[in-house]
Amino acid sequence: MDSLIESGPPVSLSRGFVDLVDAVRALTRRPGDWSETAVQVADVLARHTPSGADVLRAVSPGPMADEVRSHVLHVEPDGSFSIVALLLWPGQETVIHDHVTWCAVAMIQGLEREELFTLDPASDCLQLTRSSLNHPGEVSGFAPPGDIHRMSNPGSELSISINVYGTDVARIGSSVRRVYTQAVTV
Repeated sequence: MDSLIESGPPVSLSRGFVDLVDAVRALTRRPGDWSETAVQVADVLARHTPSGADVLRAVSPGPMADEVRSHVLHVEPDGSFSIVALLLWPGQETVIHDHVTWCAVAMIQGLEREELFTLDPASDCLQLTRSSLNHPGEVSGFAPPGDIHRMSNPGSELSISINVYGTDVARIGSSVRRVYTQAVTV
């Protein structure tokens, strides 16, 4: 249960998703560095967060799978951003990974635990630097470097988050840059 697979072609979007796409499109047309863009897109995502029902109408979670799957909801035609739904069944977790670009995330259903890590160059081991429990309505934005993390669902129901990435995930296959297998120290 530790891989992260982006699945399916982009889906048709509800009016709420269209508003989100339009707002992110307007924002990403302006120049800015990745950290600024991540924070600004997080603000947009907070104002235009779709509901869990909207996401479930757009994608089918299917039965619990062994692999974590994310579902592409939208890819901007020029490749400047993608919107992806991450659905985690209870007990599932992603691999420890970082990203190729900035990201903004909104929790919309259930719970997600996020563990942030730093790589200690002396020992070549990951060190857990922070763990947080994300609830529906919580939104954040981040950009590399410093984005090594793992997501898991410690709850008893399906968790859903919306992730906006500053790249065309359909073209590159995933938002993940590297998967980390080094030993973790606390």
